[in-house]
Amino acid sequence: MLRTVLLGPPGAGKGTQAVRIAEKYDVPHISTGDIFRKNIKEGTPLGKKAKEYMDKGELVPDDLVVEIATTRLLEDDCKNGFLLDGFPRTVYQAEKLDEFLKANESKLDLVINLEVGNEELIRRLTGRRICKSCGASYHVVTIPSKKEGVCDLCGGELVQRADDTEATVTNRIEVYEAQTEPLIGYYTEVGIIANIDGTIGLDSVFQSIVTAIGE
Repeated sequence: MLRTVLLGPPGAGKGTQAVRIAEKYDVPHISTGDIFRKNIKEGTPLGKKAKEYMDKGELVPDDLVVEIATTRLLEDDCKNGFLLDGFPRTVYQAEKLDEFLKANESKLDLVINLEVGNEELIRRLTGRRICKSCGASYHVVTIPSKKEGVCDLCGGELVQRADDTEATVTNRIEVYEAQTEPLIGYYTEVGIIANIDGTIGLDSVFQSIVTAIGE
């Protein structure tokens, strides 16, 4: 049984660690982005509401995000725990999540916060390259292709995504700091946060998470 939230700025490595945590503890990895896409694709009432905001380029309101996320937590595969990624994003959402869990005689066990400095985040994200043809992912420093600008797998052109430029990355980090960093203070007060150094290598980060979970 593990009920946890994964926090960390863009580029901190949440996606990689989430897969490993979910696998080890046999809990569903619940990404709010995935839930939104699923609800929109299936045309659920919640999905239709969310799509209205997204089509206008507006943020989905907190209460709707809470409703969509907590509805997912009622599904059978969450009976023995869950890993939330991308929710909660604000203190208000965290308070609503606590209320929901309490009403369902449950609570969070741990909040895992991956810490990576802004300079390192920018280096990680601006160095990412994607193959235009097959979608393979590279990094100019950590996972370079054998021939610069050319995919090892299919020979396609490697490009930088529009949201991986330094200006865009810096903006994404600023948005995270403004919206989500207050959550760190909230969960620190509750006493269930584990701050993990996200710069020590994938395996070492995962081992630190396992140690923090204590199983």
